[in-house]
Amino acid sequence: MARQHARFCDTRCRSKAHRAKNTAPPVELTTRDRWVRRAADKRPLTVAGMAASSTDPRTWSSHKSAAASTAGVGLGFVLSDEDDIVCIDLDHCINTLTGRLAPWAAAIVRDAGATYVEVSPSGDGLHIWGRADVRQGRRIRRPDGTAVEIYGTGRYIAMTGRRHGSCPSILADLSAVVNKLTA
Repeated sequence: MARQHARFCDTRCRSKAHRAKNTAPPVELTTRDRWVRRAADKRPLTVAGMAASSTDPRTWSSHKSAAASTAGVGLGFVLSDEDDIVCIDLDHCINTLTGRLAPWAAAIVRDAGATYVEVSPSGDGLHIWGRADVRQGRRIRRPDGTAVEIYGTGRYIAMTGRRHGSCPSILADLSAVVNKLTA
């Protein structure tokens, strides 16, 4: 029998509440009105379900409005030159059978430090969020055929709310990582 002053009825309820609390994106993202919905084919949508644009602020909305909308299949965040928020997109770096990161991706995540990292919609990639001066997007093709993409403006990134590991809900300075990847 649970104690009368207990916050949760059992361990399962406590775990579920903890996981739900830890799926929120960083405040640096949720306080900006640069949210869109996304279609199944990754096209950005307005909260009303119309086509959105990664360069037209009139088609963006608040996190609260986007999260409450039922248009499309999920959320997306628009990167803008208004600030230095960036996303490093690692394609095909998670073994979907084991959940393990490829060594090259593990090195990038380690170099990024304590910052927000999400599993991409495909389930086999990562989005590393942080801060850096990136005005021109870059796609870096790796010798094994995988790619690393770095974006800071004029793009939208599909959000899943599926944190990678125990990453924090903050944005770290990724300048050193970006410089290393683009050198």
